Amino acid sequence: MSKVVANADEAIRNIRDGAVLMLGGFGLCGIPENCISALVRKGVKDLTCISNNAGVDDFGIGLMLQKKQVRKMISSYVGENAEFERQLLSGELEVELIPQGTLATRCLAAGYGMPAIYTPAGAGTEVAEGKEIRSFSGKEYLLEYAFEADYAIVKAWKGDTEGNLIYHETARNFNPLMAMAGRVTIAEVEHLVPAGELDPDCIHTPGIYIHQIFQGASYEKRIEQRTVRKA
Repeated sequence: MSKVVANADEAIRNIRDGAVLMLGGFGLCGIPENCISALVRKGVKDLTCISNNAGVDDFGIGLMLQKKQVRKMISSYVGENAEFERQLLSGELEVELIPQGTLATRCLAAGYGMPAIYTPAGAGTEVAEGKEIRSFSGKEYLLEYAFEADYAIVKAWKGDTEGNLIYHETARNFNPLMAMAGRVTIAEVEHLVPAGELDPDCIHTPGIYIHQIFQGASYEKRIEQRTVRKA
């Protein structure tokens, strides 16, 4: 069966209310802009979103937060979104904050088929509350479970019709880890090419992990915080 679909709306058409989604990206870098916009148009709700962050008020996952589509956020950093803060403080949004390395490793564990990992991150803090703790060589480690995501939605620079992906520089971030971890993985790319055109040595995500792929219509690639030198 062909993995290529026409657009974002077709790619996300089977995502239903209550789904658990992984969304690639770091800040606004490498986020699946087209798929997020399609989810907003579709109006699915009660979503659990696993993402390094929650976008900003008017871009990225922030667009879904505005529409009250997200029930729970599982993230590492959420400091750029006032609407996120408002929903958290009002009790409208459930939030699970996770150390960034633990977030990445739980994605990796899911991709590797590992049910859980032990990590020292968070031991002796509030993060450890209610979790199994074991000691290895005199050091405490927390048991953390691999994520179970219905869908992983990632964005790449180039992809081919077999689903092989190449990311561009720092847009690589969480995308390769999440691409391995979803039960169904959707990839949007800036350039979709025929199978065999990509250099095998340059492929970051093998096509075996990708179930659907499409070429995005356009990309804003917004920058969260622009810092420049004074003239």
